[in-house]
Amino acid sequence: METATTSKPNLPNDQEESSKQVGLIYDERMCKHSTPDGEDHPENPLRIKAIWNKLQSARITQRCVVLSGKEAEDKHIALVHTQRYIDLIKKVSSKRYDSRREKIASEFNSIYLNEGSTEAAYLAAGSVIEASERVARGELKSAVAIVRPPGHHAEADEAMGFCLYNNVAIAASFLLNERPDLGIQRILIVDWDVHHGNGTQKMFYKDPRVLFFSVHRFDFGTFYPTGDDGSHTMIGEGLGTGYNINVPWEHGQCGDADYFAVWEHILIPVAREFAPDMILISGGFDAAVGDPLGGCRITPYGYSVMMNKLMKFAQGKIVMALEGGYNLDSIANSVLACVTALLEDRPIIGSSEVYPFESTRRVIKAVRGELSVFWPTLSDELPNDLVLTNKETAPVELISRSDSDAESDEDVNAQSQLSEALSEVNRVDVVQNIIQDLSMLKVDEATNDHDADGPLLWRSVLSKIDIWYGSFGSNMWKPRFLCYIEGGKVDGMQKPCSGSMDRSSPKSIVWKSVPHQLFFGRSHTSTWGPGGVAFLHPQSSNTERSYMCLYKITLEQFNDILLQENGQNVSAASSLFDLSALESVTKSNFLTLEALKGGWYSNVVYMGKEEGLPILTMTCPFLDVESFSTGKLPLKEPSKCYMDTLVKGLVAGKQLSEDEAIAYINNASARSL
Repeated sequence: METATTSKPNLPNDQEESSKQVGLIYDERMCKHSTPDGEDHPENPLRIKAIWNKLQSARITQRCVVLSGKEAEDKHIALVHTQRYIDLIKKVSSKRYDSRREKIASEFNSIYLNEGSTEAAYLAAGSVIEASERVARGELKSAVAIVRPPGHHAEADEAMGFCLYNNVAIAASFLLNERPDLGIQRILIVDWDVHHGNGTQKMFYKDPRVLFFSVHRFDFGTFYPTGDDGSHTMIGEGLGTGYNINVPWEHGQCGDADYFAVWEHILIPVAREFAPDMILISGGFDAAVGDPLGGCRITPYGYSVMMNKLMKFAQGKIVMALEGGYNLDSIANSVLACVTALLEDRPIIGSSEVYPFESTRRVIKAVRGELSVFWPTLSDELPNDLVLTNKETAPVELISRSDSDAESDEDVNAQSQLSEALSEVNRVDVVQNIIQDLSMLKVDEATNDHDADGPLLWRSVLSKIDIWYGSFGSNMWKPRFLCYIEGGKVDGMQKPCSGSMDRSSPKSIVWKSVPHQLFFGRSHTSTWGPGGVAFLHPQSSNTERSYMCLYKITLEQFNDILLQENGQNVSAASSLFDLSALESVTKSNFLTLEALKGGWYSNVVYMGKEEGLPILTMTCPFLDVESFSTGKLPLKEPSKCYMDTLVKGLVAGKQLSEDEAIAYINNASARSL
């Protein structure tokens, strides 16, 4: 099958071709899978194009065996997926499904489908099979499959999380069940995507031939795909008990040091005992620094170290298949680092002289405790200081940092590391300006826990950054807004707010009108009692105008307001909305926060700039808008006390008279979406 990439480089002789040991698969036909109407989406064709362009510009493609894409056969997909599901994916791109395709996609979680989805899904699965078979046969030492759509969330009969076919699971089952003659009897699957590989886990949960290892954000079950599947207590079943290992981060911001500690104290000891014949990597790069969805901080150097350590097993027989990763620079640089490691080049320059989180120690200890009965190597007492014994990386100790912001002689060097990391992710102008405000922040303070009773160090970073918070509801009245900053309540509220960690008043207040529809929905709130509350339609419209009061506050305070508006406590272990999120929302205009899934105001909307600073507001997700418009969620007028607060805000802000304010609210309450 012909690949749609540039032609393979000319080689001087057959000997040079045979000397190549690393394979690459890339096929532009996988770019045909895209959103039906061309709307923006994080999982888009530019992801694999950016990777391929980076490898070409670095002349890596000339040093590898470039393989053609190959479609999977149904019988091989059927090793892990049901026939009914295969039939659906096989037919969904046909013309007779044109009118039903959008409805089918809506029945799955976080999925879109178009006329190119079927071909891309078959190519992604088949290409991973092709790469794995060639490595298993010894034709290649290792390979990287630059494929999409990704696969590790896809379950036997369900697409989810941008994934259609479970590419890595299909390849593993193919080697174990269809090609036993190749001698691959034990496979280690390492899933370092920031999201838990729920689909892969379920497919091998009872199979001792596959050791499934997933390190991922868990956030106590609130991070996508949510639920308990990613818990460290999910260790397998039946003969597969002990062969499922989850390392669930308690929060975001985890970086090189945290992952190195997990490699050293869980994965490497277990891999040594398991002795895999081959390693398949679900290579998601949404844990990379700068990713808009992941919120973690692995550098390209970090990925190269993790890859290098895995190369010491299975005689280096490794196949890495692309999963997630949604910052184009981050995924391109990270994949380049991994391929460079597989080529056994001189290690890329990097440093890991930062400390893991204190929570990393808790997680490692919990995982080892759960699995030590199955893997005796994990029964040893975990040292107080987690230090890497391999000299490839700098020593990594695990300690609790103090909460002091005092500068030291090391701050300038630390800041240079921060600047280098941020420069990799192609910040938009507003974030470039913000970086200048961080000139004296210490990188290890910006990425580590405090003692349990102290404020968290992410606050030190975000407290230096000003934004405008735009209010369209009860917060338009300043005394009500200050409840979220100072704590307490105003008349009509049935319970007080906890307030922000930083109780400083807003630096400035301005009013403006915005081209969005104001509406009132829900039937009851714990704060105001019976009645609807204000929402702003996230999509702008030239025919709409709503009033908005802007408060200049810090990004730290904005995080605390987000938490309180969504019914959570401000003592969160990590920021909900950091610099990566700010970059993402300024590009896409909307960002629904997975950690607030189910929250009424979990959708952050970018409203442009005021005085050079971004304007951010929070409203309901688009799915809720659809539910309001179809009647699944009620549209309802506000209660008298809530309406009185809105009127006070509009009048005190000198936007409307009392009668005009009442008419404005009544009009918004009476309209449909």
